[in-house]
Amino acid sequence: MRNFVGWVLLTMSLGGAAVRAQGLDPLSPKPAANQNANPLTNPGMSPEIEFLYQLEAKFAADTGKGGGKAFGTWFAPDAVTLENGGAPVVGHDAIAARATWTPDVYQLTWTPEGARMSPAGDMGFTWGHYEGDSKDTQGNPVKETGRYMTVWKKLPDGNWKVVMDASNQGPAEDCCRVK
Repeated sequence: MRNFVGWVLLTMSLGGAAVRAQGLDPLSPKPAANQNANPLTNPGMSPEIEFLYQLEAKFAADTGKGGGKAFGTWFAPDAVTLENGGAPVVGHDAIAARATWTPDVYQLTWTPEGARMSPAGDMGFTWGHYEGDSKDTQGNPVKETGRYMTVWKKLPDGNWKVVMDASNQGPAEDCCRVK
């Protein structure tokens, strides 16, 4: 795990230059006709990045249908969540115990904007934008928006699970544009 953290920091500090050089960066310049293309259907995307996007899409779809209970099933036994202004939540059981919302009360959706896969192909991360929709005590709509990062790990049984989920609230517009 320590080597992966170093890889994440190096990748991010280099601005992804090494990853772009390998053709693995979904944010690298695309032809003008593809500027608004959905990264999930971009035919030029690497299989590794597509795989991470598909994991993220399944995670989001399960959460949309099953709420917090479904959300909690995606975490590894030693996972950690970091929420905006909150203390870390450590371990699958603690994360699942806190994820008590139902889809009729709270809808959490998110869209990946980028991803990286480790050189060994056993860990990766995605980042993007999330939205949470609920209602206040008077029934008025409440929307929270922000950024997220999900770190994925391939477990010994071959399943991929979330080992870190971090989010912070912020504006929806231009949240994840590389500058």
